[in-house]
Amino acid sequence: MEASTSIPSSAVRSWRTIFLTLRDEVQNSPTGSTVVQLLNNLIFSQSETLIAAIPNLPVHEVTSDAMFLLELVGPISNSRGDEDTRHALVQLSNLIHSFSHLISFKVTSSTWGLILHTFGGMVEMFLGIAGIKRDSSDNISVTEATKHCLETVRSLVDANQRTITLSDNVQLLNFLLKIVRLSHNIRKSSPWEIQTTVFTMMSEVFSRVGTSLPTDHWQSAVDAFRNTLDVLASKGPLMEGNVMDRFYTSLLHSLHLVLVNAKGSLQDHVAGFVAALRMFFGYGLTSTSQIVYTKEVRMPSLNSESAGSSSGPYRPPHVRKQSQKGMQSKDSKLEFSHAASIGYMSSDSDFSDSDGSAKGIGNYRSSKIRVAAIVCIQDLCRSDPKLFTAQWTILLPSSDVLQARRYEANLMTCLLYDPYLKGPASVFLQVAEYKESTKLGSFTALSSSLGQILMQLHTGILYLIKHEKNSGFLTSLFKILTLLISCTPYSRMPDQLLPTVILNLHERIVEGFLSHNDQTGLLAVALSCLMDALSVSPSSLKVNEMFVIEISIGLKIEKTSSGLLSTLFYYSQPSTSPTVSLEALQVLKAVAHNYPNLMVLCWKQVFSIISEFLDPILEGSSRVGAVNSGHIVGTIREKVITNAIKLLDECLRAICGFKGTEDLSDDKLLNSPFTYDYIKVKTISSAPSYGLESQPVANGDHPAGSEQWCEAIEKQLSSTLFHTSPMARAASITCFAGITSSVFFSLPEDKQDQIITYSISAALDDDVPSVRSAACRAIGVISCFPQAFMSVVTLCKFINAAEVNSNHPLVSVRIAASWALANLCDSVRHCIDRFTPSSSSVELKDCTKMVSLLIDCSLRLTRDGDKIKANAVRALGNLSRFVPCSTQDFHISVETERCLTSTSFLQLMWEDFSWLERMVHAFLSCVTTGNVKVRWNVCHALSNLFLNETLKLEDTDWGPSVFSILLLLLRDSSNFKIRIQAAAALAAPSTILDYGKSYSDVVQGVEHTLENLGSDQMFAPSSFKYRVALEKQLTSTMLHVLGVASGTCHHPVHDFLIKKALFLEEWLRGLCSSVMNEEFEGEHDVTWNQKKEVINRAIESLVKVYEGRNHPVMAERFKMLVDKLQECPLPEI
Repeated sequence: MEASTSIPSSAVRSWRTIFLTLRDEVQNSPTGSTVVQLLNNLIFSQSETLIAAIPNLPVHEVTSDAMFLLELVGPISNSRGDEDTRHALVQLSNLIHSFSHLISFKVTSSTWGLILHTFGGMVEMFLGIAGIKRDSSDNISVTEATKHCLETVRSLVDANQRTITLSDNVQLLNFLLKIVRLSHNIRKSSPWEIQTTVFTMMSEVFSRVGTSLPTDHWQSAVDAFRNTLDVLASKGPLMEGNVMDRFYTSLLHSLHLVLVNAKGSLQDHVAGFVAALRMFFGYGLTSTSQIVYTKEVRMPSLNSESAGSSSGPYRPPHVRKQSQKGMQSKDSKLEFSHAASIGYMSSDSDFSDSDGSAKGIGNYRSSKIRVAAIVCIQDLCRSDPKLFTAQWTILLPSSDVLQARRYEANLMTCLLYDPYLKGPASVFLQVAEYKESTKLGSFTALSSSLGQILMQLHTGILYLIKHEKNSGFLTSLFKILTLLISCTPYSRMPDQLLPTVILNLHERIVEGFLSHNDQTGLLAVALSCLMDALSVSPSSLKVNEMFVIEISIGLKIEKTSSGLLSTLFYYSQPSTSPTVSLEALQVLKAVAHNYPNLMVLCWKQVFSIISEFLDPILEGSSRVGAVNSGHIVGTIREKVITNAIKLLDECLRAICGFKGTEDLSDDKLLNSPFTYDYIKVKTISSAPSYGLESQPVANGDHPAGSEQWCEAIEKQLSSTLFHTSPMARAASITCFAGITSSVFFSLPEDKQDQIITYSISAALDDDVPSVRSAACRAIGVISCFPQAFMSVVTLCKFINAAEVNSNHPLVSVRIAASWALANLCDSVRHCIDRFTPSSSSVELKDCTKMVSLLIDCSLRLTRDGDKIKANAVRALGNLSRFVPCSTQDFHISVETERCLTSTSFLQLMWEDFSWLERMVHAFLSCVTTGNVKVRWNVCHALSNLFLNETLKLEDTDWGPSVFSILLLLLRDSSNFKIRIQAAAALAAPSTILDYGKSYSDVVQGVEHTLENLGSDQMFAPSSFKYRVALEKQLTSTMLHVLGVASGTCHHPVHDFLIKKALFLEEWLRGLCSSVMNEEFEGEHDVTWNQKKEVINRAIESLVKVYEGRNHPVMAERFKMLVDKLQECPLPEI
């Protein structure tokens, strides 16, 4: 026992004696050679004794003495040193490494800096240019010493993770980057193990503090990775083996973490990174032969005659159109290739199952490396999609996608030929990134290279979908195709491309997925992908023709039917799985939306399918679960029933020609001859796409859709409106929001009453917010029908329902209610317009109460959120057009009776005129607090207010503020639509008196904007398409304000017009020239005359101003413009 305890005691004494002696010897600042000699004599010769003593020494003592050794060699580690010095440092690194295995050092920030500084100097001596010029045995020793330095540092990090700070991590990163740089000097031995450890440690640094690292250190890391990858690329094909597997894995994982924690631009590195990472696409696939498939399997139409030559590259549409003339018809089927024998680059599920292979774990590691390289490319794309655009021609195929070439790997070859499941599955993310980085708009040019890439992507993915047997991979392929469909501009691709996608998906659906357990899931995913293909906008004429041919042959609801519609009807039946029927119904809905002309041809089949779902026996099987919040959790059966009703809704809209809410406005601002020919048609998302056919044709005395609506109300909607499922009730009410006025008033009166009663009842009595919201939407649509405001009682009920829901706690309900209120405000004006002096005073009184209620409600809603605020402002604008602003005594005579307006009749009983000031204050507030849509509506509302015949704008205190706001929006708004509407509002006052004291400001503001429009750079690319409309509206507004200029005696206005005479003359001369050069076509002849009249009025007004201010020469030049315009012959009308 005594002997066993004496050895540790002796070792401890020796430890302390050695370090006391060493400290004594170095007190007088010895030279480097003396230090080396002391270390050899005292430390290295006694290393075994020192190592034996460590377990019996306090941790802080060992740490202190170890730090003393590092501090002692610090100066010599940073010198060039001789062989003895280098050998001593190698021994010291090995000794410290042995210490770290026996004890966990506790380090502080100061000691951490000392360790990294000393080890950094040692490694630089080991791996520097001078250090590597030795024989191979010395190289091995310094390489091992470098590894020991790294392992020691890593053990210190592991032991001190909780106390290590950001600055400590920064120092560690600098140390690691130095080793990366120096390791490239190693020539006679392998640097891979050192670099593997370094990149693994760098991964740990970026995992801990990647988001907080300084930008310059992140940039240094990027440079180090770029240099490492360039070195690999310069050595030719990648070396393989277990050591290289570990190195590549650590390198790519670390690069991934650096890229996802980007701190700056990668502009200078993207191309280099992509070129290097692309080398990894075939890593581990050891076959050296090229796999070139023989072209056996053919598939319709990727290279049809619309694409040019069947073997040639993709060509843009305008080139194809030129070359199509005189060409003979060629085979319209694309040749697909298939390998007779499956090689290493097969996607066959025998390999994809990953259930074992000859290479085992080695193959698994190499597949992980391929995936890691793809993930790094994904990171590069995410960091800057626009910058990455140039790399897609390298990463995606542009020709012969089914001919695999080992050294021309791209992302699609990974999908097609990678034998391991995880490799191809990860490319799904790349296609997603491709979608995000491809901006498709009217200004985007579709280059030949991009067109070729899209064609080859379609070819490869459709081939895989046709042949793949692994269910997981097949699901990913459908999702990839969905993303590809969403980012392909089919209208600028070969005509047969979209039909090819649809036909191949249909073929795969008909073929089925019998070899898989998850048949339902795969079928649902395939149908979802098909829905996206059929939802492509604009609609395809070829697809439409395909459907018409099928319908003309006859629809057969069979699983094995060769027709797409027949297959969809088969899978839509209630007898199929609810998941599948749900997707099939959504596909049919997409067909109804994009190809509405088909619905009248297959209404019988659609109606039959929907009726089966709404059968009372099936309805009884649905269950509803309600929670306390009022939200409804529906079963899958309820979702299917809801989608059946939505399909009915879409079909009815398609058949009756629904194009959105019918506009009652008689907007005088649209009567300007300069804006008449540039009124943009609004796109209504809820309306079907009517691009491929003419207007629906009426049947006998009834408009198109009348018969179908009667049938739907009697046999379907009458029951679903009271369904136990709120989703079904909401969908049923939504159907009423898609009816047209012609169809509505062609229905029997009892059906009209049903629609109105159901809508009002649902808005007031249903407890579910979604149902109330749908009812408000229906009320808003029906209230716009010209005949709807014939009944004051009905309007009162509509207004009451909308007002009640405007107080609902849920925002979605208030949005729908405020939208309906805005429409109702316009309907009330038309309702009052039909009054005559002999009309009932009770009705007029009711209308007065309605208007008062609408004003109060709308003013309250202007304090709500932006979407509600926009509708509230629109409502106030509609009201401001006709609500009396002041008292006016008038006598109704027989002669004036026909000229009376809604304002005149309402003025008979109107008493409260305070609404005007409150409304104007609400407008001014909304301009400063509202979003773009709110501001646009404020401008439009002010236009309506200026048109109110009882408004005396010159007498108001707020007039100058309103004009200042409009001028500010016209000048400074970055949104062109707001500027257009502000300019239109400024042209609304009819006389110079209506402008009051603001006329001078209006003239100068409009002129300044018009003069500087050409140099105006304050607009986003999305606003560019509105530039012409803004110019036309400014022209109209400028001519209007100039036309009334002669009516003022305000000298500053005249001075300004004199000052700007040269600009006005040139502008008017150009305007006259453009008008005289216009062609005369039908109704536009009237517009041409109107333009001449407006220009003449403006010029003559300026002539009067210049003559009045004694500028005859100036006046004469403008008279010449009038004479020139008059010389232009008038067209025959």
